[in-house]
Amino acid sequence: MSNVVRMSILALSMSSALAIAGASSARAASEADFKAAYAAAEAANKEAGSLRDQWTTTAAALADAKKAADKGDFDAATASAKEAEALAKASIYQATSEKEAWKALEIH
Repeated sequence: MSNVVRMSILALSMSSALAIAGASSARAASEADFKAAYAAAEAANKEAGSLRDQWTTTAAALADAKKAADKGDFDAATASAKEAEALAKASIYQATSEKEAWKALEIH
């Protein structure tokens, strides 16, 4: 698989994940919803870190989630936490898919 195809797949996966994360629910998010979403985002970000592929955008989304939660805006906090999780999962996908793909790009 070419690098262009891999990057297209990554971009499509990330945009799909962000669209899902950004979808609003019919009810207002609670503090418990935020805490669950934030914990999932932190776990995914920790996994990305273990793969040495954490994205700065993930850290920014986590910070935004925390700020919104501190203000009591659990809808925005939960949305930012879900965005952070989607970004972390995209970085995990990138790290795992590129783990061997670089060999195909090496000049022989």
